[in-house]
Amino acid sequence: MFSRLTPIGRSAAIQGRVIHALLMREILTRYGRHNIGFLWLFVEPMLFTTGVTVLWTLSKSVHGSSLPIVAFALTGYSSVLLWRNMPARCIGAIEPNLALMYHRNVRPIDIFAARLLLEGGGATISFVTLSLFYIYIGWLEPPEDVLTVIEGWVLIGWFGCGLAMLMGALAEKSELVDRLWHPASYIMFPLSGAAFMVDALPPAAQKYILYVPMVNGVEIVREGYFGDHVRVHYDLGYLFAWCVALTLLALTQVADVNRGITPE
Repeated sequence: MFSRLTPIGRSAAIQGRVIHALLMREILTRYGRHNIGFLWLFVEPMLFTTGVTVLWTLSKSVHGSSLPIVAFALTGYSSVLLWRNMPARCIGAIEPNLALMYHRNVRPIDIFAARLLLEGGGATISFVTLSLFYIYIGWLEPPEDVLTVIEGWVLIGWFGCGLAMLMGALAEKSELVDRLWHPASYIMFPLSGAAFMVDALPPAAQKYILYVPMVNGVEIVREGYFGDHVRVHYDLGYLFAWCVALTLLALTQVADVNRGITPE
């Protein structure tokens, strides 16, 4: 048994080093060494989230619940950044890195993994940092159930990773994917649950809005944050099934793209 695990462990170590190298390369390529450098990784989403929070606060936006607008904006818009930015980074990721495919240990899935770790890490650091800061200044109460927040966040991230790899692989087959994703992502934003609570919708609409996978994840995050102060609606099994299906489909497409790549 141990003799079988040794090659697997060795291969995992090699791929770990490959992904780490690609991650460092991506950070330097995207953010450079000047100004605050890689700190933009999480400062940028923090600025976006803070801007939306301030805008919603000043406009006294109505969101269909008694939650403080700061808490509502943080949990909603941070979740959007987590799943929406991942596909944008994976679409078109392979072509500029074709030269790296000369190395037999570098594959498209490694390129995707490095970019997904970067986006997921930036969004997560932003979410945690802003949460702690808002709690410190009294704008936000500590989460009622941290584990439930983590559960919802991980599921949203998993959904984003599966969607991103699928879009990235399909984009190598057709340029229409890149052209269609951007308007589609804007259309999906108001349906993602970031700007409303499911319980605030008419009963007839609640059933249908829960068919949107991201809504379930946002509701889980908000349940962890606000506990009994809100009434949430979600289907954990449905969201989990979406994550599994997207992952399997994405891995199939990535493998297909890998077979068709000719290193430069």
